[in-house]
Amino acid sequence: MKTLLRPAITLFVLLSAITGIVYPLTVTSIAQAVFPGTAAGSLLVRGGKPVGSTLIGQNFAEQRYFWGRPSATSPQPYNGITSGGSNQGPLNPALVAAARERIETLKAVDPGNQLPIPADLVTASASGLDPHISPAAARYQVARVAAARKLPPEQVAALIDVHTEGRQWGLFGEPRVNVLLLNLTLDDQQGK
Repeated sequence: MKTLLRPAITLFVLLSAITGIVYPLTVTSIAQAVFPGTAAGSLLVRGGKPVGSTLIGQNFAEQRYFWGRPSATSPQPYNGITSGGSNQGPLNPALVAAARERIETLKAVDPGNQLPIPADLVTASASGLDPHISPAAARYQVARVAAARKLPPEQVAALIDVHTEGRQWGLFGEPRVNVLLLNLTLDDQQGK
């Protein structure tokens, strides 16, 4: 028994040290040297303070900001610790009710808007943390944001064009707009 136990324990300790300490430290060091911003969470820093990450959505609720996709995380929106979708299928009454409630909210805050409401403004993403919306979802909000900021709608719409990211490597995904970057640009233009 001792002849089997000693090598097993030695191997366990050795592999634990390699896979639990040496490998993570090596990979983290390489990532921080080669991709420092990404390895640090893609944080945006303004005035020496982090204001958010380009990888995690933010909960913008004021009229003067573009709103992102609804978050399915709880107890607070865009909570990275509880990342995950609602797991509600398209026939689930709770999903239908939540989408209807979001549609009514969008109509109530911008009653004159006759554009079709894009699906990504009323449904959460699979992670519940998506920082992007479609260009159509951003355009849907132009009139509300422009009115709240007392800016010409054309100026706000032009910012959407500037912040629209194309498909990844020209092939994958859909064009998208990072809501945090767009809102920060609006704040910068107005000196906030």
